[in-house]
Amino acid sequence: MAGKLYLCATPIGNLEDITLRVLRTLKEVDLIAAEDTRNSIRLLNHFEIKTPMTSYHEHNKIEKAYQLVSLMEEGKNIALITDAGTPGISDPGEDLVRICYAKGIEVTSLPGAAACITALTMSGQKTRRFSFEAFLPRDKKEREEVLREMREDTRTLIVYEAPHHLKKTLKELADVLGDRNITICRELTKKFEEKLPMTLQEALSYYEEKEPRGEFVLIIEGKDREEIKKQEQALWEDLSLQEHMEIYEKKGMTRKDAMKAVAKDRGISKRDVYQGLL
Repeated sequence: MAGKLYLCATPIGNLEDITLRVLRTLKEVDLIAAEDTRNSIRLLNHFEIKTPMTSYHEHNKIEKAYQLVSLMEEGKNIALITDAGTPGISDPGEDLVRICYAKGIEVTSLPGAAACITALTMSGQKTRRFSFEAFLPRDKKEREEVLREMREDTRTLIVYEAPHHLKKTLKELADVLGDRNITICRELTKKFEEKLPMTLQEALSYYEEKEPRGEFVLIIEGKDREEIKKQEQALWEDLSLQEHMEIYEKKGMTRKDAMKAVAKDRGISKRDVYQGLL
């Protein structure tokens, strides 16, 4: 029988944030594939885990994935761990999972810590709908496209950033998104954990005075739905009611349905549209 791939979530800071199931699995599998073996050996030593380990990272993710799949096809069970958090979230684990499914290898995920969710839940921002952007693209053109998409997104936005890029990213976010609310989370679950709710402009001023240190998760307010509605209504108000009606009537709508659509666009009642046309 073929083996199985276990996606094992590891602590993002505090070593106590690891599940009993993950510890048992790491001891029982035949091999652990780790993003950085030098980093992960400290975790394994702390919990006295002697399972052999191999490297699986961004620079060998495809070639090594096929090697790991071959081992699983021979019946070996493999655990995948990342430097911190849940494998497959903003790391090469997603490629290994995809190749496993293509080859008929069973995959299961052992839940645990994830920096994006940890930061979101303590941010004070809306949590029902959110968009995880991870690290913004380094390619200039692609980065501009993603920022433009973020500007129109009404969901809470989650961005990862390294300390040496933080100021530049905050400036770009402020320029494109405007002065939105943001919660800056740093050193999650560690001794000097920090959560800073402020605006983007306040964040820029704050980090002019203070040098960024540690790994950051930025939780950014989404675009206000009411603001979008007002902008849309303002566009329609440049047209006369008759011109607005003609747009829908030319699409084949009945006069009654066109009046309904016009009323909705402008945020007024159908009666107001009727009176205005008279």
